[in-house]
Amino acid sequence: MSTFKAPKGTYDLIPPYSAKYLAVREAISGPLRTSGYGYIETPGFEDVDLFARGVGESTDIVTKEMYAFETKGGDRLALRPEGTASVLRAALEASLHKQGNLPVKLWYSGSYYRYERPQKGRYRHFSQVGAEAIGAEDPALDAELIILADQAYRSLGLQNFRILLNSLGDKECRPVYREALQTFLRGLDLDEETLRRAEINPLRVLDDKRADVQKQLVDAPLLRDYLCDACKAYHDEVRALVTAAGVVFEDDAKLVRGLDYYTRTTFEFVHDGLGSQSAVGGGGRYDGLSEMIGGPALPSVGWALGVDRTVLALEAEGVELDIPAATAVFAVAIGEEARRLLFGKVTELRRAGIAADFAYGGKGLKGAMKDANRSGARLTVVAGERDLAEGVVQLKDMESGEQTAVPVADLVATVRTKLA
Repeated sequence: MSTFKAPKGTYDLIPPYSAKYLAVREAISGPLRTSGYGYIETPGFEDVDLFARGVGESTDIVTKEMYAFETKGGDRLALRPEGTASVLRAALEASLHKQGNLPVKLWYSGSYYRYERPQKGRYRHFSQVGAEAIGAEDPALDAELIILADQAYRSLGLQNFRILLNSLGDKECRPVYREALQTFLRGLDLDEETLRRAEINPLRVLDDKRADVQKQLVDAPLLRDYLCDACKAYHDEVRALVTAAGVVFEDDAKLVRGLDYYTRTTFEFVHDGLGSQSAVGGGGRYDGLSEMIGGPALPSVGWALGVDRTVLALEAEGVELDIPAATAVFAVAIGEEARRLLFGKVTELRRAGIAADFAYGGKGLKGAMKDANRSGARLTVVAGERDLAEGVVQLKDMESGEQTAVPVADLVATVRTKLA
């Protein structure tokens, strides 16, 4: 056994379980790839200030959870705790917003890192698929992203998830609400750290998960009662477009999300089968983030869906994904001449787009057939000296047990027909 283990709060993805994660990533990104979103990949670490400015200096992510370090050259970097700030930074650096065709529509997939207390559904290293639409203020974009996420989850067979929807207002109406909320919070019995947070960003207090805090927030003023006419109209249009698409959601006046950059539309996908870590994804509009990190005004909207929690949600519902076997054809050779010939045929099958594997290691027939069974292959090709003398190989259907002799020259075509 190895001396080393995966760090606390992390995990290894190992076959065959890892196939679930690949299938989930594929399903989430599928609707994006057919809706004009191009793939983007950013570094696993960025300048600390990118997240401090964008995510918010008062957030738990920045103050408690971010893996920050200093390089030998004196640069202060952080492992990325979320994807939006990195994607927007990359889009600005590449001047994608200057190339016309706004919004710039991007999707990404990768690992993110937060120092948290490990528990089921909450890891220090986790996987997300995200989408961002940069450079346009349009309720149809907000609705599009909510609809695409819903489509992705339904394509996986998930049913017991809920979409929570709210508006956080904008720079016109939020300051009035901020003042009203701060006045309310100052009258509560809160600890010093929470009161300090209330002065910096009072909305963050609404997102506090502690029961004793939530109990005191029952009568807190609601942002929806302070929305300006423009924000009300915008939110009503988002709701109408999502409803027209047949997507069901719940209005949640207390939904604020945990990052400082959100404005107007905010939403969250929750699954009640996951216990305390019920959020499987979420997002919203972040019209001021570009300016926060030194860019021009670029109203934008996006989301990130957790691959880890989506897999847990599938398991909670008992959904079995239709994942094809990694190997469709397994080749078993008896003797050196057959070994050389079948190895060549395996190469031909692979070049023809057929998943094929080979009995390596010089095992006998019995051991090699055990490998064929373990591989999950639908067909097994077996050949020995007698078969080669007759110019054939034996093709065995592993489901029915039927075995037939097939001319060597016809093997690829016959396999293709049987697998069709």
